[in-house]
Amino acid sequence: MARSVSSRRKLINTGLAWAIGLLIFFPILWTILTSFKTEAQAIASPPLFLNFDWTLENYGVVMERSNYARFLWNSILIAGGSTILGLIVAVPAAWSMAFVPSRRTKDILLWMLSTKMLPAVGVLYPIYLLFIQLGLLDSRAGLVIVMMLINLPIIVWMLYTYFREIPVEILEAARMDGATLREEVLYILTPMAIPGIASTMLLNFILAWNEAFWTLNLTAVNAAPLTAFIASYSSPEGLFFAKLSAASTMAIAPILILGWFSQKQLVRGLTFGAVK
Repeated sequence: MARSVSSRRKLINTGLAWAIGLLIFFPILWTILTSFKTEAQAIASPPLFLNFDWTLENYGVVMERSNYARFLWNSILIAGGSTILGLIVAVPAAWSMAFVPSRRTKDILLWMLSTKMLPAVGVLYPIYLLFIQLGLLDSRAGLVIVMMLINLPIIVWMLYTYFREIPVEILEAARMDGATLREEVLYILTPMAIPGIASTMLLNFILAWNEAFWTLNLTAVNAAPLTAFIASYSSPEGLFFAKLSAASTMAIAPILILGWFSQKQLVRGLTFGAVK
């Protein structure tokens, strides 16, 4: 039997959850608020929370100084391209590890995950030289490949975990009915793993969107995404916090919208499943 929870305990748990959520969201909220301040108000002491003169001047300056649409388009192409390419590589790899494992499967998974412990700067120099030789420096294609490779271990691990939950008997039944390997992956495995694939895609997209180290070191102008757009407001003359906050808000706005939309779709899917 499920244990009954008192109203007081529910109230405490709800309050703690809201407090932790607000604590995590506060830096984003403060950045958004700072974007509507003047430079003097942004560095005022004590800090001004809501009692300041709201202005859109910073957004006007940012839009006038930078081609925001180009940076946004580069971020979408790089994050979306690396996500799709990663799935193309990771789905067959996770399928083979989940349903045709070998004695070394777990060792390979641990080795793949261990590559995430390697500092990125440790492989920057050889990758930079390779990009120069292959003509991929400051190109979207080069960044798509790099983003896919650095996030591939996480994609494979997540898909492997989801695939392990699918009963092998279903795939064996499909083989007995004459399904080929391609049909088994496309028409049997993939539809059953759509929730896991969707969550993996969302996580990989966000990781690629927020990646700053590689985008700042491997791009200059043509393929620069929103991370480079934000960094351009850290000038030798000093930090202009209000304008920097406006640029940051414009960079995180698409992700906030995507997160809100994904949460709505998830709730709708769970509600539909419960009704069914």
